[in-house]
Amino acid sequence: MSSQTVELLKECNSGCKMAINSMNQIMEYVRNEEQADVIRSYKKKHQGLEDEIGKQLTLNGAREEEPGLMASAMSWLSTEMKMSLRNDSNQVAKIMMDGCNMGIQSVSEYMNKYSAASKESLQLAKDLIKTEEDFMEEMKQFL
Repeated sequence: MSSQTVELLKECNSGCKMAINSMNQIMEYVRNEEQADVIRSYKKKHQGLEDEIGKQLTLNGAREEEPGLMASAMSWLSTEMKMSLRNDSNQVAKIMMDGCNMGIQSVSEYMNKYSAASKESLQLAKDLIKTEEDFMEEMKQFL
C-alpha cells in the first residue's frame, strides 16, 4: 500500500486523538448538560473514526501513534488558560469550535498533500472533516 495512504491515516488518527483528549479535558468545565451531551456524542463519533482509522493502519502494516508531545502540551495549556479567564458555556463552545477549525484545516491540508492515498483513507479523512464541521455547527448554539 502507498506511503501516502499510511501518512494520511496517521494524521487523521492523530487528529482524532487530539480531539478526544480536548473533549476529555474540557468536560470538567462544562456546566450546561445539553452542551455536555453534545460533546459526549461527538467524542463517541471521534472514537468510532479513530477505531476505523486504526484498523486501516493495521491493514496497511502501520501502527497508531500518539499526537506530538509539544502539540498536546500546548493545546492543554491553552485550554487551561482560557478556562481560567472565563469559565462558561460560551468559552467552552469557542474552544471546541477553534479545535474543530484547526482539525478541518489540518486534515484538508493533508488530503491535498497525500492526494494519491487510497480511496478508503481519503473517505475517512472526509468523514473526519464532516464530523468536525457538524460539531462546530452544534457548538454555535452555546455562543
